[in-house]
Order: sequence, then C-alpha cells, then structure tokens
Amino acid sequence: MIMKASGQTSSDLTFPHADTLHRVVKIALDAGEVGTVEEGYELLQSYRVGIHVGPEVSSSAEHQTALLTIVNIARRALLGGVFIEGNLDTPLRVPLPGHHSLAGAVHALGGQLVGELPATLPTLTVGTVAPKSDENEICLAVTFSGWRGGVVPRNEPAPIAADRAISPAAVLAAAVAVSEVFQHLRGNPMAGRRQFGLSLWSPESLNWQTAADGPLDILLPSRLWLIGLGHLGQAYLWVLGLLPYRTPADVVIYLQDFDRLVASNDSTSMLTDESLVGQLKTRAMAQWAEARGFDTRIIERPFPGGIIVTGDEPRLALGGVDNPQARACYEDAGFDWVVEAGLGAGPTEYLALRLHTFPATTTARQKWGNVSGDRGSVTTAAAYQDLLAHGMDDCGLVRLASRSVGAPFVGTVAASLVIAEVLRFLNGGASTEVIDMTLRDPNSRLVVPAARELKGFNPGFTSAPQK
Repeated sequence: MIMKASGQTSSDLTFPHADTLHRVVKIALDAGEVGTVEEGYELLQSYRVGIHVGPEVSSSAEHQTALLTIVNIARRALLGGVFIEGNLDTPLRVPLPGHHSLAGAVHALGGQLVGELPATLPTLTVGTVAPKSDENEICLAVTFSGWRGGVVPRNEPAPIAADRAISPAAVLAAAVAVSEVFQHLRGNPMAGRRQFGLSLWSPESLNWQTAADGPLDILLPSRLWLIGLGHLGQAYLWVLGLLPYRTPADVVIYLQDFDRLVASNDSTSMLTDESLVGQLKTRAMAQWAEARGFDTRIIERPFPGGIIVTGDEPRLALGGVDNPQARACYEDAGFDWVVEAGLGAGPTEYLALRLHTFPATTTARQKWGNVSGDRGSVTTAAAYQDLLAHGMDDCGLVRLASRSVGAPFVGTVAASLVIAEVLRFLNGGASTEVIDMTLRDPNSRLVVPAARELKGFNPGFTSAPQK
C-alpha cells in the first residue's frame, strides 16, 4: 500500500501511492478524522463483522448468494475481518467460477470460519438462527423474498420471511447489510437499528415489505455491452454471474475498458484480488466471465473511441464509467438502450448513487456535456498535510488526493438496481428513467418513471430453469 518517494533510501520515509491507497481507508483521510495514513488503516482494521448462518445455506441458492456477497463485500470494506459461525460443509449451489463447495468459496473470498462468534462483533444472520443471550446489540437478519431484499433488527418481527427470491434481491439484501454495519461503525446512530430494504420490482415504494412483487420464473438478458470494468462494471458482472442461466453459453457480453488493474481496485471491485494487479481489466474480466460459461468480446479502447454499434452486436449497454466526458457519449454509439449508474464522491456523499436510463427526456450530452471531471482538492485534510510535512512532493500529493473514495457495498446496491432494471423490462415490469438515493437514509429516494417506451426493442433474452 505504501511506496518510497523518488530518490529515497531504504531507511527513509515511505509514502502512499494513488494506485495503491485503499479507497475505503481514503474516506477517513478525506474526512479529516485521522492525522496520518497509518491511522486510517488502523481505523479500518478495527472494523469487523460476524455472520451467523442457519441450515438454509445447505439447500438454498439464495441464502448462499447472500452469504457469498456479504463476504466478498465485507472483506474489502471491513479490514479487521469477516467471521462466520455455522455449517458451511455443503456443495455450492450458485454458479461461482472455480468453486464447488460453500466452505471453499467463502474461504477464497476472505471469510474466516469460527466455532462461535464473539459477542463484541456486530452480527448478520443468514437463515434461521436462534438468538443468543449475549448477542451484540447490532444484530441484523438478512432477508429476501421475490424481488425484495433488506435487513431487519433481530429484536423486531421480520416483515418478510427469507424465501425464494430472484438472486439480485439476495445480493441487494447482502449489500445493504454490510452498509448498515459499516455505517454503524462509522457512527451513524440509526444504522443497524432500523429496517432497510428495497423492492427491485417497485423501487418507488417506500414500504418495501408490502410492495408489489414480480414474477419468479423470469427471462434473463443474453446480449450486453459493459462500458467500464472497475467498481461498477465488476459489480454488474458479479450480479449477472449469479443469475441462474439455463445455458450460460447463450450469453454474449462485450467488455470495454482500457486500463490495467491496480492494487486500489481490490478495495472496491468485486472480482479483483491482488493476483490480478497489472492485468488489463478486459482480459481479467473475460477470463472470469468465460469460466462462468459466458461468451465474451473485448474492446480495449476508451469509450466511445469512435465506436458505432453494428450488425448483431449488443444494443443494450450497461454503463459504469465515472467521468462525465465518457458518460456524455452514451447515446453516440448507437445503442438502443443504456442503463447506467453513478456513485457519490467524497467522504460524505460516497453513500449516494443514481441510476439513469437512455433514451430519456434529457439526453446524456445535455446532462454531462458541460460537467467538469475535477473532483476538487482535499489536500488540507490532516493526513495529507502530514505527508507534505514529511516530504511528499506536491504532484504526488495532488494525485493521491484526487482519487475518488469508494465503498464496495454502494456499487453492489447500484448493480442490483441496474440488473433489476433490465430484468423488469424483460418480464413486463415498469421502466424508470432515474433512481436517486442514498444508503444513509432509506426514505430519501427519488424514482422517475420512464417517459419513453422502448417499442419493438429486443435486447436478447434467455430463460432461467423453473424451480
């Protein structure tokens, strides 16, 4: 995470590099709550979570989806560790490339199996788990049913019983669960003590427990173009990969990016680990997608880069880039439909997310054509001033400070909404033009229905096996 400044000897001070600094640690740096980079890491290493699993994980793909998603997110955001109590000695029932047992998959994703969770840990329960007399005051039941997912404090009756659900609902519940634990550890007095969830079928409904629900035997997308393979793009792939495709080889995914993976990607991107650092994002993600059984194409150039969609190339694009210049070009490449998400920036707005679809009443160019990509400077924060005082050069300091903060649970919530937008379209639900929300406040949400119908548009679909 740390590298030597130019010209230093081995005995000299070392400085963080923009490509290695952990993006979740950077929240504490940018907020000015720690005085040094080392203190930022120490703070995040004090963040831990326990997961208590019930017997459902042995037979339920949805419960396994929730557990694996929690572990995958939490080991990136809670550096003190992810600890699991319960029986994981069971075959894997979700299509996670490279794994056959639940215990092996959990271990590979960074979870640690323990005999009993310490009472000091905030805890998430997945499945039916008996309460303990010394249970932590923050104990949330992860629950999902149909197209709905969320968390409920264990001392409150569950409004929906964990039941058969589409896999993005289980992903959503998992991401919200880690968000609540993280926010609790960050000092949000409501987090971990409230019910928080969404209906992916009726995202406008503030009462997610009783919201209208969608079908369970659904059509799945088969032809997609992913623009950007970082935080959001990899979250899209994670959610797509967990969908129960009957014949994965029917799915064609175009993967567009031009960057290489760096160490900091591991802190926010769901399919990155240290072994992939230095590889082109397109090739690393294509390898994962092909192991899942998907058919892939690689485009290693910036978006749009003069690209015009032709022939039988996918006409549905999922956008996951974070600079306004690229986002302004979404409608220039000839896609029939673009579903994209953007995440909030900075130490206070990182919990915000916004989904857009195009065509819309406002074009992408009208929305972002005159927006600057400058994130502003936070170099006055104490940790950056400490680096400057110890000899870090101005150029390196500005590069470090200009990198965005991020939390993987925010991108995963956004991904569940993006994939659900596509699933609703394919299965007769209502489309949206904008979903604007923050994980800080479950009731602070704006949903704008789509004003334009996609008449005659067929993005490509295949069926899921019926249960």
